[in-house]
Amino acid sequence: MLAPLFKIRENGKYGFMDAEGRLAIEPQYLEAEDFYNGFSRVRFNDKLVHLDSMGRLLLKHLFNFVGFFEAGLARAQLVNRWGYIDTRGNLAIDVRYEEAGDFSSGLAPVKYQGYCGYIRQDGEWAIRPEFEDAREFAAGLAPACLADKWGYIDEDGGLAIAPQFDGCLGFQGEVAFVREGNLWGLINRPGELLVEPQFEFMEGHANGEFFDGMAIVIQDGLFGFINQVGEVPVEPAFAFAGDFGDGLAPVQLHNRFGYIDKAGAVSIPPRFEDAGLFAAGLAPVQVNGHWGYIDRAGEWRIPPKYQGALPFRDGLALVVKGRKWMYVNPEGEPIWRED
Repeated sequence: MLAPLFKIRENGKYGFMDAEGRLAIEPQYLEAEDFYNGFSRVRFNDKLVHLDSMGRLLLKHLFNFVGFFEAGLARAQLVNRWGYIDTRGNLAIDVRYEEAGDFSSGLAPVKYQGYCGYIRQDGEWAIRPEFEDAREFAAGLAPACLADKWGYIDEDGGLAIAPQFDGCLGFQGEVAFVREGNLWGLINRPGELLVEPQFEFMEGHANGEFFDGMAIVIQDGLFGFINQVGEVPVEPAFAFAGDFGDGLAPVQLHNRFGYIDKAGAVSIPPRFEDAGLFAAGLAPVQVNGHWGYIDRAGEWRIPPKYQGALPFRDGLALVVKGRKWMYVNPEGEPIWRED
């Protein structure tokens, strides 16, 4: 497994450091993303280009757009057609598709001559294009659209759950999000409705996506949570809620933020102006306009003295002090500072 790298900023340009604060890739890019599956994407000559952990750009071909690497291949767009490149930047699958998705379970959804099917990693058809739309496989099933309705197919292309929904997402464990009109619910793997569509579908929200085994639900503008067996242990009662992490979720009540557990019990009373997600036992919270970090007991571990703070990742957290970036460890000790 590759050692984690962290994005840094110097003089308005971005590079990367290692977990000890040592420079790994010189800040030189006007735009850079965090590493994912061994690669970042940086802006080079007004194009997104993959950057590996050694600081090498994949420049054998320049594309209008490149996606993330999944299973060693990344989708790439040239003009209005898509293909795939490998981790050396070679064109692995010719640019010929009207649309392309990521590889999962050895298959990727693509659109060819107006219809969607699935290709293998050698570029050969695994499921011939016959669907109006299609998404990635998860847990052996993939959402697919026929006659303007969504259902699920298996890895042989056979219908596993008949098209009957206005929208659906890939399975997360034993359940999947399905939408009817502007309401969503859950189905199980046999295709039975586990939860009737009743929650509001909200653009820009992670509708039906589970984090730490819980997904946010919204009814009448209030936030609650559903679990992966279809129970609603946290009835919609909060003005806002964030995702669960480490068994706790931030919620807003009476213009203050606190944290609840998966049973809906208040674990940390609402007393913060804002609050972020728990990770590695710590969460960023704001009081008097400044951010610090608390533990699961609600006790301060890093005092509130920053203008911004993100959740911990791989042992470090990015904070902002005086408009300058800084990385700190769980003890609050600075590992790196922006000059």
